[in-house]
Amino acid sequence: MPSSLTGRNFISVLDFSADEIHAVLAAAQAVKADPAAFGETPLERKTLAMIFQKPSLRTRVSFEAGMTQMGGHAIYLGPTDISLGKRETTEDIALVLSRYVDVIMARVFGHHLVEELAASATVPVINALSDFEHPCQILADLQTVQERKGQLAGLQACYIGDGNNVAHSLMYGAARVGMHMRIITPEGYEPDSEVLKIASEVGSQTGANIEAVHSLEATEGADVLYTDVWASMGQEKEAEARKAIFADYRIDATTMERADDDAVILHCLPAHYGDEIDYATSRTPNSALFDQAENRLHAQKALVLLVSGCSR
Repeated sequence: MPSSLTGRNFISVLDFSADEIHAVLAAAQAVKADPAAFGETPLERKTLAMIFQKPSLRTRVSFEAGMTQMGGHAIYLGPTDISLGKRETTEDIALVLSRYVDVIMARVFGHHLVEELAASATVPVINALSDFEHPCQILADLQTVQERKGQLAGLQACYIGDGNNVAHSLMYGAARVGMHMRIITPEGYEPDSEVLKIASEVGSQTGANIEAVHSLEATEGADVLYTDVWASMGQEKEAEARKAIFADYRIDATTMERADDDAVILHCLPAHYGDEIDYATSRTPNSALFDQAENRLHAQKALVLLVSGCSR
């Protein structure tokens, strides 16, 4: 495993090269196949600080269970424990935690908060979600696609819905590994134009075509179909209005007819069945929703092992 990842932050998918992403995926697959692949307790005496501004099921349980299973310890720090930039500065929080723990992860609203933590901390900082990116999710997504398809490079993936944090990280991740990515949104809900520009530039070096379109016809022949909720946390007031705008931007039987017969269905969950995906489609053999959720555990185990220097 590359020593280059020891001590590194993971704030954006672009923080890791293609080779480094593949190294994390290889470690994740090794840990999944044999939980003791890196020793019975490779993170013994290691502690992870988990900062949460947003509620969570998968993020909290996958990180905490992963640390426990590898002999380490995780400390949950909720909104009432730490008020980033309010009760005390983010810089001071980062410096104090660095004296106590081996790795810091944060699930926040503003992306600047996790960037500020990384700028001041002297231990690795992991972005477990911000309003701008969701890099840990994309590691699990890539692992899941690789398991189902046996490859990443050259596949055509389509993301249907809001051009949100998941869409941004998917564009970066696909570009890094040479997978084509179409982000399909209603007009006015496209991903950040700078993200599209950067992802397209990265993709030009790996053979990946990264584009943002509006027509659902773009799902024709897709190998991977991905969707997410129409209104993310913090957008609850927009939820009803978005239902009308996004009504056609969903994965259902009609969408599946356009895609490849063996197209993999992904959703980072939680799902709003009947909105962005219908329940029946989510339970077909094409669906990898729960493999994807499980792989959060394995990908994050691999990530913590590598950045903490505990892999071998």
